[in-house]
Amino acid sequence: MEPKWLNAIWNGILVSGLTLCAVFGTRPTLAVDIKTVPEVIVENGTTGVLTCTFNSNSVVTSGATVHWHIRQLGSDQTSTITFFSNGINYPVAAFKDRLQFIGDLNKRDASIQLLNAKFTDNGTYFCDVKNPPDVAGTPGRTELRVVPRESLPPDSTAVIVGAVCGAVIGIVLIAVVTYLIIRRHQSRHDYEGAR
Repeated sequence: MEPKWLNAIWNGILVSGLTLCAVFGTRPTLAVDIKTVPEVIVENGTTGVLTCTFNSNSVVTSGATVHWHIRQLGSDQTSTITFFSNGINYPVAAFKDRLQFIGDLNKRDASIQLLNAKFTDNGTYFCDVKNPPDVAGTPGRTELRVVPRESLPPDSTAVIVGAVCGAVIGIVLIAVVTYLIIRRHQSRHDYEGAR
């Protein structure tokens, strides 16, 4: 029978050896930092862009992949809508003719374009990028809201032009009313002075 102190020494050596193997025997993996726009609003039947950019400590290689997933409204489950690898986009059947990969992984862009947006496209979209050895990271998240046509506010240029025109018309009206009041007031003084 071995003494207890000898077992403690062997256990210490074993744990130390395993720790050294784990630290020096494997390549370190770093996280991929993924950024997306929090919300995208698209009119029904139009095209929407879901932006996804990423930072990685490794050079982008042919081993880099992009997965886009959706969690539709009212669902707890996510499902893949497209997979991009080696320069080829593999959308699932439901999105085959409506989804295009428009990013450039060498520029650290994994964005997609959704054509002919439908109300059924509403949901949360997740962008997940793997660039070995950087494979860890939290997927980017974007809420897509498809709204009826013409429910979005008008273009900001039209709003500015309308506001300027309204302000000019308002100033002209104030000037005309002020002129008429002053003129009426002066005509009363002229009449009273004639007595």
